Amino acid sequence: MNIYVGNLAYSATEDELRTAFEAYGQVSNVKIIADKFSGRSRGFGFVEMPDKTEAMAAIQGLNGQELGGRSLKVNEARPREERGGGGGGRGGRRRGGGDRR
Repeated sequence: MNIYVGNLAYSATEDELRTAFEAYGQVSNVKIIADKFSGRSRGFGFVEMPDKTEAMAAIQGLNGQELGGRSLKVNEARPREERGGGGGGRGGRRRGGGDRR
């Protein structure tokens, strides 16, 4: 089960997050999301736990708990939404208006 963890302290590490969740069961993956330009934490991450019962216990036990001086927001992660492609029809030749020579 994939778990969203929000309101993380910017100084929080993946090891700290793993330790907090391992109190509830096996953790298969931990990822704190970083800004792609600065490399700094964006204040949220994801924890994967293979056992749904353990994952639900972790969500119940850790939601609202303090880690690094901040109250965590913990819930089941929603599937990632598809992001639309880019541009809105700019560029290219315009048609119409007759032939100007």
